[in-house]
Amino acid sequence: MKILVTGGAGFIGSNFIRYMLNKYPDYKIVNLDKLTYAGNLDNLRDIEKDPRYNFIKGDICDKKVVEKAMKDCDVVINFAAESHVDRSITGPEPFIKTDIFGTFTLLETAKKYNIEKYIQISTDEVYGSIKEGSFKETDPLKPNSPYSASKASADLLVRSYYITYNLPVLITRSSNNYGPYQYPEKLIPLFTINTLKNKSLPVYGTGKNVRDWIYVLDNCSGIDTVLHKGKIGEIYNIGGKTEKTNLEITYLILELLDMPRSLIRYIEDRKGHDFRYSLDTKKIEKLGWKCEYKFEKAMKETIEWYKENEWWWKALI
Repeated sequence: MKILVTGGAGFIGSNFIRYMLNKYPDYKIVNLDKLTYAGNLDNLRDIEKDPRYNFIKGDICDKKVVEKAMKDCDVVINFAAESHVDRSITGPEPFIKTDIFGTFTLLETAKKYNIEKYIQISTDEVYGSIKEGSFKETDPLKPNSPYSASKASADLLVRSYYITYNLPVLITRSSNNYGPYQYPEKLIPLFTINTLKNKSLPVYGTGKNVRDWIYVLDNCSGIDTVLHKGKIGEIYNIGGKTEKTNLEITYLILELLDMPRSLIRYIEDRKGHDFRYSLDTKKIEKLGWKCEYKFEKAMKETIEWYKENEWWWKALI
């Protein structure tokens, strides 16, 4: 199988490429990435010379580049996206362009080349916030930020290509990922690095907003499961069943690095800040998938990774 992975130099994409090459010796992967601020080839330094791997620098909005990258591929998995909520609030335009028009360009090309499967990597944020219970794949989309709205729009576009053109698509929606190689604007790497540098940790509002956390390799195995066992046209939630407040995450990072809570600095809450995300994962579990990584152990290993790989993050901040 030859897979086109878009956004493969990013956090989840790079972990997925490494996961797949390790698991499937006969698979080949083409990585198409624009290398924006969050795309980093250092994420794949250990496999860059693997003969089964090929990198192409380019924008998913560029039709010619996409056609070149997708030619002779069997499967497309679209990780490429602008994904930071704060940036979408201050400047939504790149999110609309990449997340929506970029997805459109990929879908058109996938249709042209009769791609066997197209997988759209989405997010739990498209559902909006939920006070109690967990979101199912059939629940309505109620995005509350330009980022989540752009991802929801892309999901609807992907669905339309299945209904209208019979394009063989699947969609995965995961909860908050954590692990190695995550760009240091996201909560866990940002707070870990700030703590290592003895800098303050800016917590939004009261810090009581709840997120469901999943270790990145559990998400990778979930996407792998959907690729090989998922039903065409379906959506699959991939959640970690580990709900923590932002403050609980902050306390844990400080505890693991043996630093005081006095580093916490409360700041004005984010505009349109969703209070709680939670995913029902029964559907993907019926395919045989389950989380393998325990939160406490995986968090400890993640913190240690950032502690031991200063060379990686120092170049980014």
